[in-house]
Amino acid sequence: MKKQGVNPYLPSWEYIPDGEPYLFNGRVYIYGSHDKFNGHVYCPNDYVCWSAPENDLSDWRYEGVIYPKTNDPFNKDGSMCLYAPDVTRGPDGRYYLFYVLDKVDVVSVAVCNSPAGKFKFHGYVRYSDGTLLGRREGDQPQFDPGVLTEGDKTYLFTGFCGRENKTRPGATAVVLGKDMLTVLEGPVLVVPGVHNSKNTSFEGYEFFEAPSIRKRGDTYYFIYSSIASNELCYATSKNPIKDYVYGGVIISNADVHIGAYKPAEKPMNCGGNNHGSIIEIKNKWYIFYHRHTNGNEFSRQGCLEPLEIKADGSIPQVEMTSCGPNGRPFEGRGEFPAYIACNIFSVEDTQQLNRQWPFHNKNLPKITQDGRDGDEESGYAANIADNYGIGFKYFDCKGVKRIKIKTRGYNNGAFHVKTSWDGESLACIKIDYSNIWVEYSSDISLPDGIHALYFIYKGSGFASLASFTLE
Repeated sequence: MKKQGVNPYLPSWEYIPDGEPYLFNGRVYIYGSHDKFNGHVYCPNDYVCWSAPENDLSDWRYEGVIYPKTNDPFNKDGSMCLYAPDVTRGPDGRYYLFYVLDKVDVVSVAVCNSPAGKFKFHGYVRYSDGTLLGRREGDQPQFDPGVLTEGDKTYLFTGFCGRENKTRPGATAVVLGKDMLTVLEGPVLVVPGVHNSKNTSFEGYEFFEAPSIRKRGDTYYFIYSSIASNELCYATSKNPIKDYVYGGVIISNADVHIGAYKPAEKPMNCGGNNHGSIIEIKNKWYIFYHRHTNGNEFSRQGCLEPLEIKADGSIPQVEMTSCGPNGRPFEGRGEFPAYIACNIFSVEDTQQLNRQWPFHNKNLPKITQDGRDGDEESGYAANIADNYGIGFKYFDCKGVKRIKIKTRGYNNGAFHVKTSWDGESLACIKIDYSNIWVEYSSDISLPDGIHALYFIYKGSGFASLASFTLE
């Protein structure tokens, strides 16, 4: 690798959630919606694409705008947002982009000869009589398309199924023909929502949104956001559009259910909606997902973690980390930016997560940046109040004797550095009020080995952290 890979894997000023990763011609391409820094709604920006060589997930290249939102005939004035898309290579070898506008109930399709060129509008998914999918009597409004092409057929999955609307059954699927627009079969229900899951394997982990489909061997993996919203779950079947059985949680963007280093239901990040998928790269599997920043749900960033698929096809839940794209712990030397924090938490609060909890707690730290959307300003951690902390995983430390931090803010207190969020303090770094970034340092008794690092603030006011350095 050219450098150590970090989460988020794209630059800290880029906000691409709902990531669908694909491997085309030796490069990994990421397709997602496009949030705005300090935005007030989901997905207001045009679709852009980034790609990386398959052997280096730290070396991402900006491919530019691949589809402006005004390209859709329903959105010539640009008043609607481009929600989460998906991409597939069609039977003709061209690349097809499936998406839904935020105020439209149908699926739009665009096409391009290359994976990251300029996509052009292709049409709307429709029945053979011309009726648009989503507008026939009994159809569900279309949302979050996920696609998989095999031979001349393309399987299209869509759905949104919250607690509020009892008319939504769950995730549905249709089979499209070679033109990538015409429905040949369906719609059929593939995974139930919260209102019709009784006596199924999905009880407690019902479909909410974000359908994504992958195939491994002869098994189809249906990845989706559950009714809990913060977790990505999976179900498996030998048939692409029926007989799915619940498998488990792949990842939670609050690390809920992970009990190895904390109480299992204690949230350790700003949990909110989640969307992503799995991919095999160089004989290793990864989960792409997103995290929330800036103290709201509208500035989301893509992250990724290695995962294990066991011999029986099951996927154990993986932790959020700072080093996911690296594929191994960081070398425990040098300077690390604070925006790669994978844990943002209260030391004392052990309440169960609900979707809105983090954004209603004004004391919760957040990852943010200076400037405006599009400014290439490095991110940092802000709003760190008394008895709150941020954490980073993992570091392979050898001979670390000193630690430096770069801080600013209206504060008077100290950062306590620990290797567990509720453990013994290994260094106490006193800080003072400053409206510019200032460095402070301390000796640290950090044993050799692989560790997480937690920075817990004790004091008055609110501190910001730009980076820390291990020496």
